[in-house]
Amino acid sequence: MEKVISGLVQFKSSSFEDRKELFAELANGQSPEVLFITCADSRIDPNLVTQTEPGDLFIIRNAGNIVPPHTRVAGGVTASIEYAVAVLGIKHIVVCGHSDCGAMKGALNIAALADLPHVQDWLDHSRAAVEIVKAKRGQASASELDAVTKQNVLLQLDHLRTHPAVAAKLGTGEIDMHGWVYDIEHGNVAAYDDTQHEFVSIEERYAALIEASAKAAATA
Repeated sequence: MEKVISGLVQFKSSSFEDRKELFAELANGQSPEVLFITCADSRIDPNLVTQTEPGDLFIIRNAGNIVPPHTRVAGGVTASIEYAVAVLGIKHIVVCGHSDCGAMKGALNIAALADLPHVQDWLDHSRAAVEIVKAKRGQASASELDAVTKQNVLLQLDHLRTHPAVAAKLGTGEIDMHGWVYDIEHGNVAAYDDTQHEFVSIEERYAALIEASAKAAATA
């Protein structure tokens, strides 16, 4: 906790002062372009990984970067998605998993979580990812962690499509969805390519966007 308190003091005297104009603007509202759904794992920092500033990302975090399918029962994830899409008007939704995910390890060995009934219930939203990997590979053990992590990202994207606010914007082409997996050790992010039906490097998946951005920077 000492590190956290010291950080607060340092933030006010340095980082805040360096971004004073930005925070003055943010004090009057937010207009993020991206809804970023990721894991609660302490090793994941969405703004650091994407090199974005406060106000750029509307972030939802929970164990396993899970999006429960839409139901009539209100929940924090559902409400946050609805607000981001219907009120903030975000243009992109990212579901970002990560390597060495404890939630996915739990999903692979759900029986071991008998003393954590709420965690078991939560990870039921990832059960289909485990079953798909098991059907494809003949098993779903610890060695399939990477495969389950990726399959879980795709499953949560499917769950997103059940949310009315998201479905409506997808139908009109006002929202794009992205599935990513972040490699903690190496700093790489793999992105799902709908054409190739597999995860590829960010550089390959967004080659056209990266090229256009480089050209714009060169002519600026």
